[in-house]
Amino acid sequence: MTECQSYRDRLGITHCFMPIGGSSLCISTRAALPADPDDSLEGTPMSDPNAQYPEGPRSPYQPAAPAAAPLSESDDRQWASLAHLGGILGVVPSLLIWLIFKDRGRFTAVEAKEALNFQITLLFGYVAINIVAGVLGVLTFGLLSGLSGLVWVLWLVGSVFSVLGFRQAKDGHGYRYPFAIRLIT
Repeated sequence: MTECQSYRDRLGITHCFMPIGGSSLCISTRAALPADPDDSLEGTPMSDPNAQYPEGPRSPYQPAAPAAAPLSESDDRQWASLAHLGGILGVVPSLLIWLIFKDRGRFTAVEAKEALNFQITLLFGYVAINIVAGVLGVLTFGLLSGLSGLVWVLWLVGSVFSVLGFRQAKDGHGYRYPFAIRLIT
């Protein structure tokens, strides 16, 4: 059997390393050491978490960011019109504009919400057309699966109404889509 290699650290803990095969076993024990005049437990005292500070209580959290400045009238019209025009790309542009600018401009909040409701309605239409085309395609062995091409017609209709909404909002007039499920109120 091999011998234990040991040492005692500054805190009085004895560590013993015994090689066993390719690894080693470590046994640590703590023994009382005679007081060393150089070692002192005195230092900076721990801070009291309940202490009162002259400047008021400290919070571990960062303060909230200051509210963004309100939009000017021209910026309000610009973002409102872009919310409508973004409908050509889908639901994401109007959703982002509504989430980011709804508290900064009243006109943008109203128009982006209207555009978002219209895009959600179109999304329901896309899903419905694909489900119906898929079911009919399976039932007719693929003969009616071409109905999924109606998605392009719905996209074209949505793009036309989005451009109309863009033009109205650009001039500062509200636009109401002819058909939309008003989910966001």
